[in-house]
Amino acid sequence: MTDTEFMDRAEDVLRAIESCCDRINEESDADIDNQRVGGMVTLVFRDRSQIVVNLQKPLHEIWLAARSGGYHYKFDGQRWMDTKGQGEFFASLSRYASEQAGVALDFRA
Repeated sequence: MTDTEFMDRAEDVLRAIESCCDRINEESDADIDNQRVGGMVTLVFRDRSQIVVNLQKPLHEIWLAARSGGYHYKFDGQRWMDTKGQGEFFASLSRYASEQAGVALDFRA
């Protein structure tokens, strides 16, 4: 994958996260504040805990930091998968965000 292809795909992920936050806030009382600065999105939950998603262009990875730990994702040709076999990015984000929000949340591409 070229740097340009990585940035196109990774930007799609960041935009999807922002859109999902908007949808979740409209459909529930989860009240997730999302802030975007360049290649990083920070989700802030009601209890002030955070999830940070940022792009690692030199490695062609997306990194996710949650209360449960830090995770790295690479594009496998179809999906962004954890480099240590912990699953697909959006499924993982949904799980970690649900844990931090205290309600079931659904993030998807």
